[in-house]
Amino acid sequence: MRYRSVLPLLAALLLWGPNATAQPAERSSPLSVNQIMQEPEEWVGDWPENLRWHENGQTLYFDWNPKGQFQSDSLYKVPRGGGEPTKVAPDERRSSPPVFDGWHHGEQVYTDDDRRTVYAEDGDLYLYNRQTDTQTRLTDTRAEESSPRFGPNDETVIFQRDNNLFALDLSSGLVRQRTDLRSGTEPKEPELTPREKFLKEQQTELFRTLREQKAEQDMEEEAQKRDRQADDPPPTFYTEDHEIDQLRLDPSGRFASFTLQSEPDAAAPTQVIDYVTLDGHAEVLDARPKVGIPPEGFSLHLQDLERDTTYDVNLHQLPGAYEIPEYRREKGVELDSSESKRSLYSYGPFWSPDGDHAVLVVRSDNNKDRWIARLDPATGDLTVLDRQHDDAWIGGPGISAYGGPGTVGWIPETDKFYFQSEATGWSHLYTVNVETGETQQLTSGEFEIYEPRLSKDASTWIFASSAHSPYERHVYSMPVEGGEKTRLTTQTGTHHAAVSPDGERLGVLYATTNRPPEVYLKDTSPDASLSNATSSPTDEWTQYDWRDPEITRFEASDGVEVPLQIFRPENPNGAAVLFVHGAGYLQNVVKDWTHYFHEYMFHNLLTDLGYTVINVDYRGSAGYGRDWRTAVYRHMGGRDLQDYVDASEWLTETEDIPPERQFIYGGSYGGFMTLMALFNAPDHFGGGAALRSVTDWAHYNDVYTSNILNNPQTDSVAYARSSPIYHAEGLEDPLLMPHGLVDTNVQPQDIFRLTQRLIELGKEDWELALYPVEGHGFEEPSSWSDEYRRILELIQESVGPDRPSSPDSEKENR
Repeated sequence: MRYRSVLPLLAALLLWGPNATAQPAERSSPLSVNQIMQEPEEWVGDWPENLRWHENGQTLYFDWNPKGQFQSDSLYKVPRGGGEPTKVAPDERRSSPPVFDGWHHGEQVYTDDDRRTVYAEDGDLYLYNRQTDTQTRLTDTRAEESSPRFGPNDETVIFQRDNNLFALDLSSGLVRQRTDLRSGTEPKEPELTPREKFLKEQQTELFRTLREQKAEQDMEEEAQKRDRQADDPPPTFYTEDHEIDQLRLDPSGRFASFTLQSEPDAAAPTQVIDYVTLDGHAEVLDARPKVGIPPEGFSLHLQDLERDTTYDVNLHQLPGAYEIPEYRREKGVELDSSESKRSLYSYGPFWSPDGDHAVLVVRSDNNKDRWIARLDPATGDLTVLDRQHDDAWIGGPGISAYGGPGTVGWIPETDKFYFQSEATGWSHLYTVNVETGETQQLTSGEFEIYEPRLSKDASTWIFASSAHSPYERHVYSMPVEGGEKTRLTTQTGTHHAAVSPDGERLGVLYATTNRPPEVYLKDTSPDASLSNATSSPTDEWTQYDWRDPEITRFEASDGVEVPLQIFRPENPNGAAVLFVHGAGYLQNVVKDWTHYFHEYMFHNLLTDLGYTVINVDYRGSAGYGRDWRTAVYRHMGGRDLQDYVDASEWLTETEDIPPERQFIYGGSYGGFMTLMALFNAPDHFGGGAALRSVTDWAHYNDVYTSNILNNPQTDSVAYARSSPIYHAEGLEDPLLMPHGLVDTNVQPQDIFRLTQRLIELGKEDWELALYPVEGHGFEEPSSWSDEYRRILELIQESVGPDRPSSPDSEKENR
């Protein structure tokens, strides 16, 4: 085959009009690439997002731009009982209506009687009275106040300002500083040289006046010190050049805590160049470092304000803090204690509402351990309540693979702390008694739990789950002690719910595969029906009969049943397109309107043209438990790619589509998978398009890559077998590589290095398409259209009815 230059392709694309196709008439489509890639609000219709209740529970808010009539989304509301949505007037919007964000038990954002709540908006503090539906502005300053909560007896509001904690007395308005954290180092008197010391002593010996002045000065300083102590000031602590985070004060007001963090010296940023700018000059953009950077400095500090002391909490007292990872032990690596000491990061402390207990969540820098530990604030001692270890990496719903505490909190009026864990292989909800250490599993089964929240009276859990089907999300309720779950939503599809403050109403965003989300309301009783509040799609968009593709499973080569979504054409043309979702850990075989809506519509167009289209939730995808999630550990492009090879064979066996007539494509991780497929399994595919693809994992970011492949300096084998650039000699089929030039995530350098590798290998049938104004996620419709016209053209030429008649012979001739 030939090297594909850009100009002939552009000329061919000009023939692709809005309603014309290059297929025979019996395989035409009313859809066009230009139409599909418009701004969503111009053709599909903008759908609502971001449901939240007013604190009084009488109004449900959401962001919406119906019929694309505004420049951007506007704030809309609908009454609790349902009815027509109305746009929130500017005056009402500017008044910052307080939004209910769940009953955060243990965080003191509500008074004990639940009548008042405190919140921050635009850098100032507000008090909202839920009983009288009135709000009071507490601050109006140029400084930014944040993270407010009530102090003891609900008489004060504790908040952050300028990296310190303050207490605002609600009756007097007096603001008192509770911490005194200062940047830099503590100032010290300059040390005198022997000569200077002699002269100073000589002066006071010789001159009475100087002696009297010195005595008077000492007395004044001592008096000022006594006055400061009488005011009970907080202890002063100098943070040097470290960044302050997680400032907290315990409910009693005795213990303050904070963390100090610092960037490692070797964390040099990468750079991306933006060539198309307003002023006509290229702009250099700093971006994230590459994988393998040293861990950042971290320390947790506690201040006992009664004893006027500050001390570090030694996180390395936790068992397992010095463990050598399994992959290094397999290599026979032996490290002394200083080398095996891992960096640890803590989150919290999370104080019980009564202030009697404090809990820390601690993560290791290599993300192979998470500890939940009870903290004794008076001594800094830690007692392990739960330890989750994974030789691969910690992750899963409510746990996070990228640090943070995950889903944690207190069961009010108990000694129980709740959290999520993959201990059984699926992310479930647990509690641990911080006094006894007894752990209780509240949910169980081969499904996942998402976003659990407690009701106002803490008697009931409400959460989303895949318990009914791995391809759907439903809302459930469950007693606080666990037990039988009650499904509150029944329609086939995906439900994202916002619970009203009283727990009796749900605002629901409900979507299906072929219908964008709409706002619904319902009671929390399981038998209550959904009441629709919005209708977003345009009349033009709904005229097309959008497909609801079948979801099935196929048996992979290791005997595992792998989920697959398939678009079957009424008039097959004998070819198939295999789409690969991005992110790796993401679920796309779902009954939901996903963020791949452009691709979904493109797949309908392809199906009209006779192509069978599939997408697979390959190993590494979300939604199927721990073993599925970690199956790519130390080898991306291994088991996940094999699932697509097995899917290709399934298409041959069940749909009678030969491998040379199968086209594979995807973006980001999907682009990486496309490259690995064409480089390492060319006999199973006839062409591909790798969009914004990772070509060398040693050049990607640290937080994502080091979880899966460890670090390149300690696990170079994992990087070599997982990076397409090492396998480029296997390219045999046509390849398109679109990439945004201002992509600060998967950066242009990545694709440029692979391009040079293909040139040096003498590969011919590939094309690089650059988009000067696009980042990782394309935004301009013109860029989307150009990219997908190229993809469609390559599909037609490489595997479609218009492909060369003997593709196998052409491979042999190359």
